[in-house]
This record gives sequence, C-alpha cells and structure tokens, in this order.
Amino acid sequence: MSLADELLADLEALDSGDETLDVVDEAAEGGLGNADDGDAAMEVDLDDGMHGSISEIAKLSTSEQLTRIISSIDKFTEDRESQPQVMGPIEENPEYKLIVEGNNLTQEIDSELGVIHKFVRDNYAKRFPELEQLVLHPLDYIRTVKVMQNQMDCTHLDLSETIAPATIMVVSVTASTTQGKQLSEEELKRVLEACDMGLALNDAKNKIFDYVESRMFFLAPNVTHICGANTAAKMLGVAGGLTNLSKMPACNIQLLGSAKRSLAGFSAAAMLPHTGFVYYCEIVQKQPPEYRKKAARLVAAKVALAARVDSYHEERSKGATLAISLRADILKKLSKAQEPPPAKIPKALPRPDMDAKKKRGGKRVRKMKERFSTSEIRKAANRMGFADIEEDVLQDEMGFSLGQLGKASGHFRMPDTQRKKGGTISKKMRQRLAQQQAASRGGAMSSIRGLTSASAGTASVAFTPVQGLEIIRGAQAATKSNSANDKYFADTKGFASVTKKV
Repeated sequence: MSLADELLADLEALDSGDETLDVVDEAAEGGLGNADDGDAAMEVDLDDGMHGSISEIAKLSTSEQLTRIISSIDKFTEDRESQPQVMGPIEENPEYKLIVEGNNLTQEIDSELGVIHKFVRDNYAKRFPELEQLVLHPLDYIRTVKVMQNQMDCTHLDLSETIAPATIMVVSVTASTTQGKQLSEEELKRVLEACDMGLALNDAKNKIFDYVESRMFFLAPNVTHICGANTAAKMLGVAGGLTNLSKMPACNIQLLGSAKRSLAGFSAAAMLPHTGFVYYCEIVQKQPPEYRKKAARLVAAKVALAARVDSYHEERSKGATLAISLRADILKKLSKAQEPPPAKIPKALPRPDMDAKKKRGGKRVRKMKERFSTSEIRKAANRMGFADIEEDVLQDEMGFSLGQLGKASGHFRMPDTQRKKGGTISKKMRQRLAQQQAASRGGAMSSIRGLTSASAGTASVAFTPVQGLEIIRGAQAATKSNSANDKYFADTKGFASVTKKV
C-alpha cells in the first residue's frame, strides 16, 4: 500500500468516527429529554401529594403486615400463660419470630412518621409558617397542629401536654402576630387526617416496643439486661437468632448493624466507622464521646458471653443472673478509665549528710559479704595492747605479731563465732594457725608436750635471732647450765690469770 492509499484510509476512518459521535450525541440528547420528563413527572407527583390525601403517600398504617403484627401481639399477650414453654432452640419459638419481625417494622414506622411530618408541615405552613421553627420534634409538631387547627388564640388552648411551658409562651406570641391565612375545611380535614395517622403509627410503635421489651427478658435475659431490649432484638434479627449470635466473636457482634455508605465525593469526617447496634445502645451513649468506642468494645465482649449463656434453656430460665455482674463490671471499668490521674505527693528532700542506701541485698550478697569479711581471729590478731612491746612471731617478717590473740586466758583459744558470720579458713591457713598457737604459749617460750618420751622429760622451744627455732631438752639444758656456772663461779675456782705467759 502506498502512502497516498494510507492517507485515504485514515480520512475514511475519521469520517466514520464523526458519524458515530453524531449518533451518540443524539442519543444523549434523547436521554436528557427523558430525564427532564421524569423530573417533571416527579414534580407533578409531589404537587398531587400536596393537594391529595395522606393515604396516597403513607400506606404503612393500612398495610397487612402492620395489622397482622398488632393482632398477633394482642393474641400472645392475652394467652401468655396458656402457651407451652419451648425447650429447644429459641429460633423454634413462634413468639421469637414475631419479636424480630415487629422490631424490624419499627424502623419502617420511623421513616413513615418522617413522611407524615413533612406532609403536615407543608400543608399547615399556609396557616402558621413560623411553627416549624418553634417546634422541631416531629411528634410534638403533629400534636400541636392537631390541638391548634385554625385557632391562633392559644390562651384558650391546652398545650401543656404537648410542648414545654416556655415553648407555649413563644408559640402564643408568634401566633398572635403571624401572617398566615385560614385553612379551608378540606385542607384542615386533610391535615387532621395526617395527624391522626401519625399518632396512630406512634401508638403502634410504642405497643411493639413494650411487647418486645417485656418478652426479650424471657427469651434472652442476659443480653437484654446488658444492652437493652431494643438493641438485643435488632442483634438477634440481624444475626439470625440467638444460637448464631452465641457463635459470633465479640469483634463481629460490635459490627452488627453497621452499613457501608458510599458518599460519592462527600466528606467522611462525620462518619463513624465500625459502629453498629451496640454503639447506639443506652449504656454506650451515656458515656462521653471519647470513651464510647471503648464502651462499645466492652459491651460487645460481655454480650458475647451473655449470648452463650442464654442459648441454653436451663441457664435462660434462671434470669439475668450473669448479666448483673457483667454490667457492673462494664460500669466499673468505664468509671476507672474516666478517673483523673492521682495527685503527686510531695516527697521530702533527704538530709545533706545522709549516706546513700545500699540497693542490693539478698542471700547471694550476704554470702559474698561473709566470704570476704574479717574473721574474729583476724580481728583479735589486729588488736594491739597499750604500751606493750610486741614480740615478732616470724623471723622472715619483722613486725608481725599475734596482737591480743590468745592473751586473754593465757593460752590460745578459738573464739566462739558463728559459721555464718565469719569467713572461711583454708586448710593451709589452719596449719599455719596451729603453728602460731604452739609458739604463742608462755610468751616467747611454749612447752610442747608429747613430742618426747617419758624418760626424756620435757623439751623447750627457743626463738633465737641466729638459729630461729631451737628445741632444747630439759635435762640437757640443765647440765649445760651447771657446767658453765662451775667453770666461772664455782667455790673451788680462783681468779684466772689474764697475763700472757712469756
């Protein structure tokens, strides 16, 4: 294919693309036109609702489901004593199914009350447009409209059972100066019909709530005592029964009822993640906002334990015996978490001359101190007498003496000391002390008995500066002494000549 053929092919592709774009634009224009027609139809429907009856918009009050549930509640309430007790799982109890269905219906009643409130507000704004800003609660607004109707003089009306006294005064002053117009009989009839329907739906919701609250204490007493009858019924309905709820961990129970919301670009700052039915129960909502997540975790953990107890009929028949202690434990932990930190007690400064205390102690440290401590024998050897000339014990070490060791009783004696308080003595040291004991008897001389035989008499040990230790027998020493004396001091001896002979 040449270059010219390629250019022609590209031009044909561009032309076909333009045609498809034109078709898409026409389809989009047709779609927009249909959307405009839908908006117009919606506006027509809303306008018809403004001028039509409330029964065309709110159809729950006349629905078969609400009628059947109310009649079943009346039937179970009248024949409660004659009904047999279900010994098996709680899901087999027909009354349990009625409780779950009625509890789910209350949510639809709340949304229906919102629709009725909007209908009454839009239709009654012609007569009293300021009332919407003075009375904000939907039910209070409906009750106030039913009492006031077309009369603006509130002095002859009894609004004490409907709104607060301060609000009554503001409503009376504002009604006297309002610029609203009188409603026609048809318009007033339509408004009063909506008010009656809203009050009837509210009575039905309260009846369902009372029945659920009264029966949940028999079906799941421990779970109901912890988180309330309404929350307990919602959790049982979502979980699929008390048996399934008892098999769930606490982390999953905490998420029951949480819905994922797609905000489509809106801010998620006001959203609360991981918040289910447990988060909105009474015991959690009473806590400060910063402690509600902690309270929800505690409640979910206790509900998991209570559901396992309620799943057995024998334990369920005993009532909320376990839940009383579990709820008290929750409140105790939450109050402990909210307590302020303890005040710091001022500590007195130590004395300037106080020595630092020894931090270490125990058996090992005591053993180490005993091993390296000074024994009583060494203390006695280190002790010296006043103005006493000590004699050297060993010739190799001048100045080494035994001090006061063995001088108290005249002979060597081991002091009475406990083994635990003194240091250990080695075998070599004991031999050395035995030698010192033998040498210390009688001052510088000590008699050693048993070293010689009986015929040899006694022997003496003398310490001389030249020869050191010298053992001298008693008889030999006496003979040597006598011979020396006879040589120089005998009576028969005369003066010896000191002159040298020539």
